[in-house]
Amino acid sequence: MSAGAERRGLTPDEHHRERAQRKKELVDRRIARATIDRGVVVVNTGNGKGKSSSGFGMLARSLGHGFRCGVVQFIKGSFSTGEEVFFRRFDDLVDYHVMGEGYTWETQDRARDVAAAAAAWNVAARMLGDADYDFVLLDEINIALTKQYVAIDDVLAALASRPPKQHVVITGRGAPDALIEAADTVTEMRVVKHAFKAGIKAQHGIEL
Repeated sequence: MSAGAERRGLTPDEHHRERAQRKKELVDRRIARATIDRGVVVVNTGNGKGKSSSGFGMLARSLGHGFRCGVVQFIKGSFSTGEEVFFRRFDDLVDYHVMGEGYTWETQDRARDVAAAAAAWNVAARMLGDADYDFVLLDEINIALTKQYVAIDDVLAALASRPPKQHVVITGRGAPDALIEAADTVTEMRVVKHAFKAGIKAQHGIEL
């Protein structure tokens, strides 16, 4: 408890209620000022784990609201993941496309990677232009952007002209500055510790 609260003779419970009330008033004022209702662009980037996991968490939340959703995975594709297996069960609400050829150090074929990314972007662009999609997840597209497999100007133009209520989540390390500037919400994941560095292989339910 603060010295000021002690001088005013407040009990710990009274001090807690006073602080909570001030916090509530502050949050209520911020909520009252948030009057814009439109779709948002969310970018998850950084070297830490959790970018795609967060995106798929928002996909699950969107399904809970009955949204029509689209998923395009730009890099992953050489192996099945738990999220793919799970979300394909909702084929009436989720349009799921795994378009990658695997990580670039595995494919070792730039022309093939560029072709795969171009095909994925064609699907993504169609979704971004379709008001039937309430939520679109572009998983690992940042990698395609940083390697210039997909043109950043094309992505920015599609985001700017998408349906007003459509939400878009973009994942992958190395998000371009222009994308960060255009986004509404940006989170950078930071590595503190990772099991892989201790020799623990990727685990089903955690990485796969």
